[in-house]
Amino acid sequence: MVRLRDIWQALYPYAVFRTGKAVYLTFDDGPIPEVTPQVLEILERYRVKATFFMVGENIDKHPEVFRMVQKGGHAVGNHTYNHLKGWSTSFRDYMDNVAKWENTFNRQPIVNRQSSNHQFFRPPYGKATWRQRRALVQRGYRLIYWDVLTRDYDASVSAADIMATIRRDTRPGSIINFHDSLKSAERTLAVLPQAIEWLQAQGYELTLIN
Repeated sequence: MVRLRDIWQALYPYAVFRTGKAVYLTFDDGPIPEVTPQVLEILERYRVKATFFMVGENIDKHPEVFRMVQKGGHAVGNHTYNHLKGWSTSFRDYMDNVAKWENTFNRQPIVNRQSSNHQFFRPPYGKATWRQRRALVQRGYRLIYWDVLTRDYDASVSAADIMATIRRDTRPGSIINFHDSLKSAERTLAVLPQAIEWLQAQGYELTLIN
């Protein structure tokens, strides 16, 4: 059977949808003080590392939360400065926004070397044009998508629905997409401990993307 994620991988040859034998937790759209510290507490409780795809504007607004992510030994990736949708943004504006994120990141003090290695990029909404993707790769980025979408940002999706998705779709190498945003907070914080416990019970190592 041909899986949808395999079709997307063929259409997006520059992108990573699944990698290795572990499972990788990722969080989009932070850092924000209302949600990110609680996510970090859960990760610390279970001794799990994750990758945070941050919006540059939020780094500027909440540098103390950005430093908390670094101190926890987690990885940081570029999610553009203003959470731009590539399909409706000109090439130049998009790449300028990517560069603005880099400038913001580089102004922050380095707390640990893992978080200073920010070669990962995730397009907001998963949407970037072929030209944008190629330019990002030429800029030195690895484009990290996902193959397990929790839809934690959708108020019509319950915690039980999210767990069902994780149980159904996760396999070795899966990249699981969560959000540390206000919109997703209730569902993310409710599901994350359940998800980690289930994944660990299945024997998965939850670690950083390499």
